[in-house]
Amino acid sequence: MELSLFYFANDSGSAEADRYRLLLDGARFADENGLAAVWTPERHFHPFGGTYPNPSVTSAAIAATTQRVKIRAGSVVAPLHHPLRIAEEWSVVDNISGGRVGVSFASGWHATDFALNPPAYADRRTEMYQRIEQVRTLWRGEAIEVADGAGTPVPVRSFPPPVQAELPIWVASVGDVETFRSAGRIGAGLLTHLLGQTPEQLTEKIAEYRKAAADAGAPGHVTVMVHTYLGEDTDEIRELVRPSLSAYLRSSLGLILASDLSTGDLEPDEIDMLVERAFEHYFDHVGLLGSVDKAEQVVARLAELGVDEIACLIDFGLPTDTVMTGLTYLKRLQDACADGTSGR
Repeated sequence: MELSLFYFANDSGSAEADRYRLLLDGARFADENGLAAVWTPERHFHPFGGTYPNPSVTSAAIAATTQRVKIRAGSVVAPLHHPLRIAEEWSVVDNISGGRVGVSFASGWHATDFALNPPAYADRRTEMYQRIEQVRTLWRGEAIEVADGAGTPVPVRSFPPPVQAELPIWVASVGDVETFRSAGRIGAGLLTHLLGQTPEQLTEKIAEYRKAAADAGAPGHVTVMVHTYLGEDTDEIRELVRPSLSAYLRSSLGLILASDLSTGDLEPDEIDMLVERAFEHYFDHVGLLGSVDKAEQVVARLAELGVDEIACLIDFGLPTDTVMTGLTYLKRLQDACADGTSGR
């Protein structure tokens, strides 16, 4: 099992003197301690995730301060951008990093985000797969046909050429099984999470993904995002993370509703109860939260589901120094995974 770091902070609405210290300090820790990758997302116009409006920018900063760790977008909202822009930006990061980038692509879901490209919203899933193939073409040094300022079709290549001959890609899915299958059919990795889908459901979807990937002749790679904070005592950590993780779950409530029920249909006390249940379930059964021994059991369960990599979401509201202390215990878990004593 590979372990990596994932960032998706819910803090961008507050004043912060050193907003990106955890990102850069965490990336250097990952680089120095053998973690697989550092993932940063794309999110617009909202405090939840809005610290990260452009993953190529944050990835360039990581690339310049690390030597070995893989640097990945989790994810580029492909329909918002011209494929030439995606290929150009990520080729720059690939060069700065010496060939360490990978990109997960997403179709997007918030209509407001599409203020950046309103016509793409209605058919955003189709647009995403079109962008993926265009970026792949450009990455290989081939041209795509576009209209210039005069409306004339012209073939255009992107520069600079990347270091890697092929761009490692993933497709992000919040749980739609057809997206799992589609990711497999195009030979992409899969990036998902366990908010709003049970382990049993995820097992079935991963099986569909693996079948589609095998049919396409691709090995497949499943990455699951999991909130993470480790330490000595599980009970102490439960109370330490309860306020920040509960607030985080409340902010992402739409993802933890298991049906089409809207938060607008719920009374405040019902929301409180739902968040409390989500916290207890997530802490006890899903998150890498608590002692290293407890986390090893979670790793083993995820491995049984068919997961290849756990993307450890660490910036869910705890102070930076506290998170960095917790990373020393994540290193212990990483060592256990590397020794074969944890996971598969």
